[in-house]
Amino acid sequence: MDNSKFILSFVGAALLLSACSKESGSEVPEVPGNNTPTPAEKLEIRISPTLSATKATDYGFETNDRIGLYVVNFKDGKPGTLLSKGNHVDNMRFTYDGTWEPDSKIYWLDNETHADIYLYYPYAASVASVEAMPFAVKADQSGEANYKGSDMLVGKTGDVAPSTSAISILANHVMSRMSITLAAGNGFTPESLAAADVAVKVNNLKTNATVNLSTSAVTATGDASVMTPFLQNDTYRMVVVPQKVAESDLVTVTVDGREYNFKKEMTFESGKNYNFTLTLSKTSAGINVSIGSWDNDGEDYGGTAE
Repeated sequence: MDNSKFILSFVGAALLLSACSKESGSEVPEVPGNNTPTPAEKLEIRISPTLSATKATDYGFETNDRIGLYVVNFKDGKPGTLLSKGNHVDNMRFTYDGTWEPDSKIYWLDNETHADIYLYYPYAASVASVEAMPFAVKADQSGEANYKGSDMLVGKTGDVAPSTSAISILANHVMSRMSITLAAGNGFTPESLAAADVAVKVNNLKTNATVNLSTSAVTATGDASVMTPFLQNDTYRMVVVPQKVAESDLVTVTVDGREYNFKKEMTFESGKNYNFTLTLSKTSAGINVSIGSWDNDGEDYGGTAE
């Protein structure tokens, strides 16, 4: 007998038996651990916002502070566009109590898709337009609550890969701030000025704005108002909407019934604190003022008020 024919016949019989065995459902089970893995569970999105400095009001995040969060997925490896509605996550409220907790847990689309993360503070229940979200600072910020409530922060972390780690998001100030300090000049002493009846007003500033949550751009809107700052540790502080102010009586200081006005053209920019040192002088009937911004640009904004 031809040995090669015998071998081929044996192999054919073995294959036929194997096929019959599988069709009857009696195949040998696969070795555990060699099975195709099932898709992993979706990962929860966790955040850890940080501030560019402190909040504009000199406070860090406090218990019960609330932010709104948007998640915009990449598509075909390219970033998406932040929309008012229809993002992967729309305006999810997170509340601070040592850590940030959402109203309900949110998850990455999958374990591969990158996303851009946007946040803003303070939280608003309804945002009709992420390109022009309305916001207003308080005209009267003489009380701490109104002063703190006039701060707004916007942040973004781009191209984030799904992870179990908390996402760090830098929240930046989109408003400006004025810090006004009074100094005794001719006719005053520090003691007499401290004992005087003093009131500070800031004039001709718009208090309403729209904010683009994607670009952080701020546009002042509405009519100008008279504003009152918050007195804190001998400094009058006030959050203002970024804007350009034409030359006018920008600051009015009333001391025992007498007004001292500072006339100035001024441009307030997002994220900057402007320090005004106002030296009151009875003999010159005015105020000598020097101004420096948070980001020192080397310019002297000094002037005389009459």
